[in-house]
Amino acid sequence: MSAIVTLHPARWWHALPDGRIQCDLCPRDCQLHEGQRGACFVRQVVDGAMQLTTYGRSSGFCIDPVEKKPLNHFYPGSSILSFGTAGCNLACRFCQNWDISKSRDMDRLMDSASPAAIARAARQHGADSVAYTYNDPVIFAEYAIDTALACRELGVRNVAVTAGYIHAQPAREFFAVMDAANVDLKAFTEDFYHKLCVGHLQPLLDILAYIHHETDCWLEITTLLIPGHNDSPAEINELATWIARELGPDVPLHFTAFHPDWKMDDLPPTPPATLIQARRIALDAGLHHVYTGNVHDAEGGTTFCPNCRAALIVRDWYDIRRYDLTAEGRCPHCTTAIAGRFGRTLGRDGKAFGARRMPVRIAA
Repeated sequence: MSAIVTLHPARWWHALPDGRIQCDLCPRDCQLHEGQRGACFVRQVVDGAMQLTTYGRSSGFCIDPVEKKPLNHFYPGSSILSFGTAGCNLACRFCQNWDISKSRDMDRLMDSASPAAIARAARQHGADSVAYTYNDPVIFAEYAIDTALACRELGVRNVAVTAGYIHAQPAREFFAVMDAANVDLKAFTEDFYHKLCVGHLQPLLDILAYIHHETDCWLEITTLLIPGHNDSPAEINELATWIARELGPDVPLHFTAFHPDWKMDDLPPTPPATLIQARRIALDAGLHHVYTGNVHDAEGGTTFCPNCRAALIVRDWYDIRRYDLTAEGRCPHCTTAIAGRFGRTLGRDGKAFGARRMPVRIAA
């Protein structure tokens, strides 16, 4: 039995002289005839207008630690209600969530929930934030924005986990309602974006600069290191140097390990030594907060004071072993302010959520 597709009016499109519709959401600028879907699969021309086909429907809901997004400087130890839909506007051959992001099967969107219901569920389950994740939330921006507004009415924060492949106008509306974002900077060459993602590098660099300099959205960046493709010391140094120069040294950078998947299952996993080396290169390039992920690396998971180098937040994977910040988010040893968003206590009531994962059902 097939799931029923619910259409929702899409924004950011215009009609072309030849009768087609152009989507203005992202740099792909899909030009579509009646009935056709964009490259993201979830935006379709119906009766001469662009429609979002996944509004109000999700591939599932789960409460996670905020560190899993990954966000290490955004209310550490707190919990976050995560959800996504289906589809993606990039075509990354190495996608680690391909069963969701590359899905063309609408039947997998079996959980229905209105924006208000998601906001209420976050409150009821004690989640401090809602994360728009699993697949890229920019392609369901209308749903994400409405949900974010509903969350804000109940005092729930909003987090986007995204590749940032979005045009300037929708980006202004999208990031205006996000409290934090982790953005994938997949590599630092146009050749990588073109051949392995079917996209372009410069639009993403523009969005990173926009988020950091022109919004109140806290920004962290993740780069998945793929052996032989984007892990050379020269490219890592260039990437980190650009972040330090254009965004500043306090933007956290996460290097995470690739595992063989989707259309790149013939490569080996990223060796831990590669991530450790990348972290050292980025620190030497001037970044203050560089982390490693998907590997066990105690030093690479720890937040250090950029001034006195004291270990302030010690992590073991997603568990926080020590939290040594003042209520104002300063180093207690030298009073240096640590960049980020920090509460007066760790997590909820001084207790970290930890590494557990809790699937939840939401009444639509």
